[in-house]
Amino acid sequence: MALPRLVGALLIAAAAAACSPTMDSDGPLLVPRTSDVTLVKFTDDHVGGITANTSYGAKAIEAALPGFTTEGIQSANENKTEWALAAFNSDGFQVLQVFKGDNGKVRTVHGVTHHLEGPNGERIGMTFSETRQRRSQCRVGSNLWRGMAICASRGHPSVELIYSIPGFQGPFDKLAPDNELENAILQRIVWTPRS
Repeated sequence: MALPRLVGALLIAAAAAACSPTMDSDGPLLVPRTSDVTLVKFTDDHVGGITANTSYGAKAIEAALPGFTTEGIQSANENKTEWALAAFNSDGFQVLQVFKGDNGKVRTVHGVTHHLEGPNGERIGMTFSETRQRRSQCRVGSNLWRGMAICASRGHPSVELIYSIPGFQGPFDKLAPDNELENAILQRIVWTPRS
């Protein structure tokens, strides 16, 4: 009797997921590589409603992102792990990580889901070559982002694109060779407001 209840629960979960506006429903329940759904767009001046003038705090961030909720988390940036506010959409997906600046404002915003769009149409899950990135706009990551490619978004100095390089074995003090870099996967979109 327990097996039919389990099967029923799985069918209900699958049906609920299929109704979700952030779920791509063209196959089994797998995380898609990219998405056509855009919850937040990154520009030079803002991420959604978050601007350089947004105070760092749950109420201010939720006001800048209507329909989102926030929760404190620990997350890694390039040099350390620190507390941040994660912003979740109405379906409960973590979309952004917001880090505090010394001035009580937002220091940086990290986009961490494939339901985002960068200023040139970049989407998490795209390859380096799909984003038409140039090697000359990149540097090698260090510390916690060791060996990753950290690149300026073309024409948008406030936005960086962070790529992981599957199977890269180093050396980690320089960018991967072109043939490996082409297949690097966009993992994060990072916005740093200009003062």
